[in-house]
Amino acid sequence: MTAGTASDEPGPRRRARMSRRSMLGLSGTGLVAGAAAGVGLDRAAFAREGEPKAAEAVPFHGAHQAGIATPVQDRLHFAAFDVTTGDRARLVRMLKEWTAAAEAMTAGRPVGDGAAGGLSVAPPDDTGEAVGLPASRLTLTIGFGPGLFEKDGKDRFGLRSSRPAALVDLPHFPGDALDPARSGGDIAVQACADDPQVAVHAIRNLARIGFGTVAIRWSQLGFGKTSSTTPDAQTPRNLFGFKDGTENIAGTDAKALAAHVWASAADGAGWMAGGSYLVARRIRMHIEPWDRTSLGEQEDVIGRDKAEGAPAGAAREHDPVVLARLKPDAHVRLAHPDSNGGARILRRGYSFTDGTDGLGRLEAGLFFLAYQRDPRTGFIRVQNNLATDAMNEYIQHVGSGIYACPPGVRKGGYWGQGLF
Repeated sequence: MTAGTASDEPGPRRRARMSRRSMLGLSGTGLVAGAAAGVGLDRAAFAREGEPKAAEAVPFHGAHQAGIATPVQDRLHFAAFDVTTGDRARLVRMLKEWTAAAEAMTAGRPVGDGAAGGLSVAPPDDTGEAVGLPASRLTLTIGFGPGLFEKDGKDRFGLRSSRPAALVDLPHFPGDALDPARSGGDIAVQACADDPQVAVHAIRNLARIGFGTVAIRWSQLGFGKTSSTTPDAQTPRNLFGFKDGTENIAGTDAKALAAHVWASAADGAGWMAGGSYLVARRIRMHIEPWDRTSLGEQEDVIGRDKAEGAPAGAAREHDPVVLARLKPDAHVRLAHPDSNGGARILRRGYSFTDGTDGLGRLEAGLFFLAYQRDPRTGFIRVQNNLATDAMNEYIQHVGSGIYACPPGVRKGGYWGQGLF
């Protein structure tokens, strides 16, 4: 992310608006004006170091949030936050500040007055580790978990009646071994970029801005996208070495997106029209047993050949899948839309490795991100059908979350404005 000005206002007027929220000791308390002439000149020089290239920045505003149908970037930092305040007005102020910061960072600009501008006696507005880096196609996508609407029977922010029917609590699926410390969260933010430092910088700054209003509950770094929204590009491979997401919904397929990904006002929650529902699952992959499995058995488990990615009985990756040619418990067969009443989801998964588990085994797997119009007819239906999946011998779901991702932000608006 390159350093630059945070708005299109003329320089002198912008420099007079020195954002120093941190001087008040908490997020969401408003802006404190004040600047010294020398500080302003230093900041102006700092801002001229470079501007983001248009091709490297994904537009922040639009009918839908970026980071869903957007071409999938190479890196991920996902974070789930718990709201630590009961003050609705304070939460809304934070969401407005988050939106302004997200708009700046996705454009390749620093947050507020940047890492080297402003008053020397106060912490800077931006942590600074992305100074000099391009925007790297950074996208920030927000979602609201069930706990924001109701927690422990309490209507914390007057939102209980606005909870969409599709935002259900996920059931316990066969084989689940969910860690509560890696599950749930009132608010989730998905940061995707082509540079891991840009993605981490984005989450770090949102957490800093939100101090006193939210706290990170859990987070996950990801690398090596395991699915693509651009089917004309090469299909990526997961840590099992197989191509993944061959029949994923394309980000350019407006008809499929409308039918399977974007929520509609007709679904019952008007504020979600143009949004989508995210299911996030941290899936541990048992790498060592898989690596000792024969090639033939691996291909039977998946339902595709390992070299080309062709479905069983076919020659090319994109040849039609003939379910009868696959083993009854093959993953591709059980996950296929024809086995699930036509259900389809848009996948944006990433691989992860988090060291070892203390027993000499890699703590590695797939961070599965699935967007859909309704989880009840999307992920839940498909996951229930995967109960007999042969791949269950080699994987285990250990983290989980479900979130309502509102539509995109219009200029002058903020994340979740329709809800609040």
